Amino acid sequence: QVQVVESGGGLVQPGGSLRLSCAASGLTFSSYAMNWYRQAPGKGRELVAAIPSAGPSTNYADSVKGRFTISRDNVKNTVYLQMNSLKPEDTAVYYCNARRGGVAYWGKGTLVTVSS
Repeated sequence: QVQVVESGGGLVQPGGSLRLSCAASGLTFSSYAMNWYRQAPGKGRELVAAIPSAGPSTNYADSVKGRFTISRDNVKNTVYLQMNSLKPEDTAVYYCNARRGGVAYWGKGTLVTVSS
């Protein structure tokens, strides 16, 4: 069956960096667009970054542009989210999503806490 598993979350001070990883199995990874979402306490889930199944184009939420970078490794079936210059408002559970057409698979999330 399909599994999507996030890792790399934790506690970091403001201004620090973290790299999240998302490993997917049970699907043809290279044919899926991959996305990172986040959900802060008391708020809805928002799209943070997206990378297509092929091609160089990526998309970011305005709030993370210039600080976050999404990338993928189709050999390791893994997508990454490099997060730099972290702010307290980046605190959230971060979810990985694999999407192809009308089919989507979600991970269970990894918690990122930005606090001094």
